[in-house]
Amino acid sequence: MGDIHCSNGNGNGNVNAYLQRKSCWYEEEIEEDLRWCFALNSILHTGATQFQYIQLLDTKPFGKALVIDGKLQSAEIDEFIYHESLVHPPLLHHPNPKTVFIMGGGEGSTARELLRHKTLEKVIMCDIDEEVVMFCKSHLTVNSKAFCDPRLELIINDARAELEKREDKYDVIVGDLADPIEGGPCYQLYTKNFYELTIKPKLKHGGIFVTQAGPAGVFSHAEVFSCIFNTLKQVFKYVVPYSAHIPSYADMWGWVMASDYPMTLSPDELDLRMKQRMNGENRYLDGKTFVAASTLSKAIRKSLDNETHVYTEGSARFIHGHGNVQKHKHA
Repeated sequence: MGDIHCSNGNGNGNVNAYLQRKSCWYEEEIEEDLRWCFALNSILHTGATQFQYIQLLDTKPFGKALVIDGKLQSAEIDEFIYHESLVHPPLLHHPNPKTVFIMGGGEGSTARELLRHKTLEKVIMCDIDEEVVMFCKSHLTVNSKAFCDPRLELIINDARAELEKREDKYDVIVGDLADPIEGGPCYQLYTKNFYELTIKPKLKHGGIFVTQAGPAGVFSHAEVFSCIFNTLKQVFKYVVPYSAHIPSYADMWGWVMASDYPMTLSPDELDLRMKQRMNGENRYLDGKTFVAASTLSKAIRKSLDNETHVYTEGSARFIHGHGNVQKHKHA
């Protein structure tokens, strides 16, 4: 999990000059031999919910940052890259999206980006952790408008249970879940069984599923990105992996879109749909950016082509880290 270190520097010489004043640092273990740390202005909140351990930090390089189970979830300065990349490709590739179901998304940023689409009539946001949702609703003011939008219905429940009990089908289902970590609350929602028996039957004709899919760097993509891609290939006819660099994550990050219907739009077609369908202008994503994002490097393309692992409950892969609360398995 992520650690916070505070120190009073008394060292002499240039090496310790930066410690001459008291400083606090957040440190996250990315791999066993690799850690990522940055300076803090203050610690705004720490606490444990029934499901997860949460921290809200005011960081010097990235602004307010939400940390869950020791993994940075989003940072004020660059969360737009993650959320624009997650939301807009599936919404724009769909011919006329009206209903969306979000699995997770408790901080509200995914709902915020979705609700910029004029065609949408209903957005269901289902997150298991009411304390995290209420905390984000209170502290992340950038999403206040989204939480008040009448098109948004907030449900506190296990996403799988909620989808299975509903008779409704959706144009787009968005997986904005926590990363699959051992002992974490939601790795079962990345399995073939879940995609095949729960997600696919709940998509309307022309429907698209998208999920965040973990680190996607030249080396880190083999943790879960490649096998999530391969697992979705077993269930859907068309699968599109793509990635973007997110500074606060210290890595490339991956997403995967999946559908039984082709998802092929040119940059100009994507730009036109953005102009026609969306309120406001994206800061990160346009047509050319998406084409670049979905053009993976040679090394990663080769790796994805050769991936044979299928994600199941009995053969799960995890990113580095460990959940703090193990008795609940879904999100």
